[in-house]
Amino acid sequence: MDTLEYYESNKEFNVFVASTYSDLALFKEQDERALFNDLLLNDLYQVKKYTAKRLVIALSKGTLPKGKYKVDDFIDQLFIVVYNDFNQILTAENLHPWLFKKVDELLEESIVDEEFDDQFLKNIDDYSKPEWDEIEEKYSTDAGGDLVMIDELDDISYPKNDYALNHVFIENDQKEFFEKLDKDLSDESKRKHTNMVLYYLPLPVRAVFELAAEYQFSLTDIATIRNQSLEEVKELLEIARKSIEASFLNRFDTKD
Repeated sequence: MDTLEYYESNKEFNVFVASTYSDLALFKEQDERALFNDLLLNDLYQVKKYTAKRLVIALSKGTLPKGKYKVDDFIDQLFIVVYNDFNQILTAENLHPWLFKKVDELLEESIVDEEFDDQFLKNIDDYSKPEWDEIEEKYSTDAGGDLVMIDELDDISYPKNDYALNHVFIENDQKEFFEKLDKDLSDESKRKHTNMVLYYLPLPVRAVFELAAEYQFSLTDIATIRNQSLEEVKELLEIARKSIEASFLNRFDTKD
């Protein structure tokens, strides 16, 4: 197994990135740019996945023009930013969230703000199973192809996130139902449904959930990455969890 895949699968990648901080600082001090960039490339493994997903959703929603940007366009810019501003990183533990923060800033400069229709959030508690099936059909038509077949992103494999239901359902009165659901649904079904709901949620909600559930950042780190207060991050994460929880409950609860 590839070293990077090992760290990712064991949720230890943040620790791995932190362990490279002292060597990066030394290479920077010695003006060894080639050695610095070679080591930094390993640290950017998850940043590239995050960038790919941001781009692919922006492309499918039309908030970024197709054919203009590739993942490596942003990563190349990030190499320059990291080398020039490395002294802004005060501790080894700050390195990984700081990398996400900087690529987020680069992305925000290029991606047009999403126009969000709050009807999806307002109605999420009321959608029936047939309505969810209809939403999935629309999602598959409007976004599904783009999410796996974007030519502009052929230089990096699109991340297939497997969100366990324990990322969403924590200490609630539906625990027994969701434990059963976690066993009954395949990983592919859970992933597809969760990604569909996230796709229709506003960017701040989607980003906070993914940074917490997929990349295992703390709420404090996410607040730094997203330039938001800790309370805002907590609120957005709660919105994401409640939205996804309601969607699973309304679509897959067959007890009646």
